[in-house]
Amino acid sequence: MPQATKAAAKTGYAQISGGPNMYYEIHGTPASPGQAPLVLLHGGFASTDAMATLTSQLARSREVIAADLQGHGRTADIDRPITYEALADDVAALAKHLQIAKADVMGYSLGAGTALQTTIRHAALVRKVVVVSAPFRREGWHADVLAQMNQMGPASAEVLKPSPIYRTYARVAPRPGDWTALVTKMSHLIQQDYDWSRDVVAIKAPLLLVFGDSDSVRPAHIVQFFELLGGGKKDGGWDNSGVPNSRLAILPGTTHYNVDEAPALPAITAAFLDSPMPGAQ
Repeated sequence: MPQATKAAAKTGYAQISGGPNMYYEIHGTPASPGQAPLVLLHGGFASTDAMATLTSQLARSREVIAADLQGHGRTADIDRPITYEALADDVAALAKHLQIAKADVMGYSLGAGTALQTTIRHAALVRKVVVVSAPFRREGWHADVLAQMNQMGPASAEVLKPSPIYRTYARVAPRPGDWTALVTKMSHLIQQDYDWSRDVVAIKAPLLLVFGDSDSVRPAHIVQFFELLGGGKKDGGWDNSGVPNSRLAILPGTTHYNVDEAPALPAITAAFLDSPMPGAQ
């Protein structure tokens, strides 16, 4: 069972069958009628610590479950490649461990790709989805970003060691010596080609897309993403009859590297999650 921490959150580990011993934190209060618990997923090389501010703000009005993905934060790595599909299955297994039948899922970057795959692979679990700064197809990233991804490898582990992200990892990871292995696995992940467009079209859950206006994802791709979800097809109408179930938010003066810290993000997210489900009376 989870144990209380000095931050008044509950923490615990869920042993995922075929997966990692997954660290999680539970913040806020149990979901009220019309709500679902929110599963919050961090970006690459980060952890629940990096999402602390967002977690605390969202937890003011809902239950938030923040989790460390395979090899990240307090979740030790295992002998398995890091793939979006495997991470998504871990999230679904965590929900089952916590006896959650329906959840909202929000992720940033790596966590956003995981949230999207969780929705695709475990549609019955997901009520609403928030995707923050991630494409549905690899070529959605800007060309210079793709070039940087293609250059990553084991040697990048040393380059990243002066960064704050590594200092946090070294402080909380069960085995800090796994850093090079994590960077190597993440390098493999971001160099794999993918195209989830057919799966995105089939998504039934309402989805909020959030990007910076100076994001690492190309603006044309962002628009295409929204169009796949039914957006931008026609005028919304004076009575909102043409407004799709999904939403798009572009945050001004914001990049891929700070969009998760944008002051507007918690309010935009809460408003989307608290809005009526399609067809609700």
